[in-house]
Amino acid sequence: MGEKRVLKKMISSLLCMIVLLFISVAPAVAASNEQSGEPLTVGVPVDRCPVFYLDAETKEITGIGVDLMRIAAENAGYRVTFKAIAEKSLKEALDNPSYDVVMPFGSAIESASGKPSIVSENIMLTPFTLVTVGDRKLPPLNNLHVGMLQSNAGVAETVRRRYSGIKISLYESMSESVDALRSGEVDALLNNSYVWSYVLQKPAYNDLVVQPEAMLLMDFRVGTVDTAKGQMIITRLNDGIKALSDTQRQAVILDYTSRKLYQYDFYDYLYQYGLVVFMGVLLIITLIVIATQKVRSVRKWHDEKMRQVMDYDSLTGGYNMNGFRKRVETLLRTYPDAPYFLSYNNIRGFKYINDSLGRQAGDELLKFWMARSKENLSEEDEAIGRIDADHFAVLRHIVEEERMREDEKNVFNPVQNFFINQGRDYRIQICSGIYVLTPKDFRNIDVDHMLDLARVAEKRVRDSRKGAFEFYNPEQWDKGKKIAQIINYLPSAIQSGDIQVWYQPQVNYDTKSVIGAEALCRWDHTKLGWLYPFEFIATLEEAGLIFDLDCFVWERVCQDLHRWNEQGKHRSVSVNVSRDDIQEDRDIPAHFQNLIQTYSLTPDQIHIEITETAYAENPSLLIRTTEKLRSLGFQVEMDDFGSGYSSLHMLKEVPVDRIKLDLHFLSESGDPEKSRIIVRNITRMINEMGMNMIAEGVETVEQADFLKSIGCDQMQGYYFYKPMPVKEYDDLSEKL
Repeated sequence: MGEKRVLKKMISSLLCMIVLLFISVAPAVAASNEQSGEPLTVGVPVDRCPVFYLDAETKEITGIGVDLMRIAAENAGYRVTFKAIAEKSLKEALDNPSYDVVMPFGSAIESASGKPSIVSENIMLTPFTLVTVGDRKLPPLNNLHVGMLQSNAGVAETVRRRYSGIKISLYESMSESVDALRSGEVDALLNNSYVWSYVLQKPAYNDLVVQPEAMLLMDFRVGTVDTAKGQMIITRLNDGIKALSDTQRQAVILDYTSRKLYQYDFYDYLYQYGLVVFMGVLLIITLIVIATQKVRSVRKWHDEKMRQVMDYDSLTGGYNMNGFRKRVETLLRTYPDAPYFLSYNNIRGFKYINDSLGRQAGDELLKFWMARSKENLSEEDEAIGRIDADHFAVLRHIVEEERMREDEKNVFNPVQNFFINQGRDYRIQICSGIYVLTPKDFRNIDVDHMLDLARVAEKRVRDSRKGAFEFYNPEQWDKGKKIAQIINYLPSAIQSGDIQVWYQPQVNYDTKSVIGAEALCRWDHTKLGWLYPFEFIATLEEAGLIFDLDCFVWERVCQDLHRWNEQGKHRSVSVNVSRDDIQEDRDIPAHFQNLIQTYSLTPDQIHIEITETAYAENPSLLIRTTEKLRSLGFQVEMDDFGSGYSSLHMLKEVPVDRIKLDLHFLSESGDPEKSRIIVRNITRMINEMGMNMIAEGVETVEQADFLKSIGCDQMQGYYFYKPMPVKEYDDLSEKL
């Protein structure tokens, strides 16, 4: 029995020694584990809460970017240390050797000293949002002047590359940039949406409004100078970043964005409660206002986050169905005259890809498709969305065939060869259905209906067992393509001389002499060949570009008149003014006055033709314009009289010098005797009113003789001369 007691005591003593040894060794092992891994120093800005900031209690650098970078670095075998950058910008920080890497970058940039940099894979997609004073409507990003923080200079460089027309000013601090916004120095401020969710809690900034429609997604990467060491670090970090799961990213972002991180300082309280010190009576009202502002700020922040969830696809970063629908509606209202098509695209056998190659392979394919598509789309006026699964919808401008081939080369071919380029023997087949928008679609916008029609065309392709595309309405595609070719080629056609000014002589039938000419234009289109006015005038009017063409014609006529004056030939020419040219914000009389002064002409050399229908549509503005033109000495003519709904009242009110009669009255249709009676009485009425008259469209000697018999000697038409180039007109004038 005694031996057993001794044995028990020895076993107890041994167990106690083991426990004591474990207690003493465990911290050392833990400390050793904490010290394992190669050290890595990461330079970060600390003025971007909740992405990067100093914790008020621990004084340690923390935030969304810190947590995600720490996980990625540990995945790569690094022991990471974060260090606040002392430099004004990340470009300057790149030149500081005390940082192994610096973050965040949207893309590779040069350091302040001009050294190239290298950046890691994308750690997360970061939404950047514009903020304005008040809820104002902003022009497209390419036309904006925005303010950003100096520490965001690297991001600014990426934004400039993406939007070539944008103007960016950098500021040292948030307060300085807000002052610039309030003073009108910039149109808006651009920053990380997560940073705005923190900054806009400041009471003094309650006049600032987030513009959710102007959101853009930026990459969030680590960068360093492009050296052998830098390449090695980035390569290792890329492995760690790839190990980051979407769940980890979302958990970190949700953790920080749900915290109440903003701490009021003295000035915030003074701003918010100043009136309480002097007016205790208003204490309750002030508290209600404060509570309302806080609720509004939180609601706005939550609404913004909810909009992101509702409008954007979490996998690809593009629009989801809801966001695509809203974006298309906005674009069609903003650009009601632009030719568009909507395509519905589907990957044949996508389920096989997920089953045989793995779901991750399928996800990577979808992300690649979205990324390549966005690189080739204009974010300003085009859109792409992932509707569901492997189905993508695209709203695209109708352009020439070369652009379609570029899309096939830059988007579809890389997507089709995605797995082949990875060494896997599998080629993707894409089925596309294309619906070309009609004018009705712009008046009654129904994106779901348009998608349904595109799906019908896509199903025809899918049922054919071939990967290709098919149009739902090919005739509208041809029409839209022609409209696009006319609109897009106008500026270059004017510059290159493809659009020419021709002259149709006007004659006195009694004396058989040329008394003037009407300026007309002909277009030798690069793609479509010779175009006549009826083929492009209406299109340019719908697109709001007719003024550009008319200004070109007017100036070319003045140049010819100036040349003829120098040759001792004082001639007059009639030019057309479209109803769309005469608007409240355009001073047409001053424009013509400036032309005759520039080219040393007299006003009687320019006869200005305005159509009868133009007077009927906006009589008050056109009558004021006509009166001013006549007061400056110009001859004003009412063109196409009789071709529309002629009004005797309008003829009484409009102050013109000459009526240009359209001879559709003498056409073969209708009762010829009634036609002659109408023309005879119109002529007598115009003569009795003291106006001149010229008949256009004269095609036969019988018409000419009849007009002369009723007192109309001035005529124009194919019976005498067709429109001709200026050289032929010069030769004709020399002969006469």
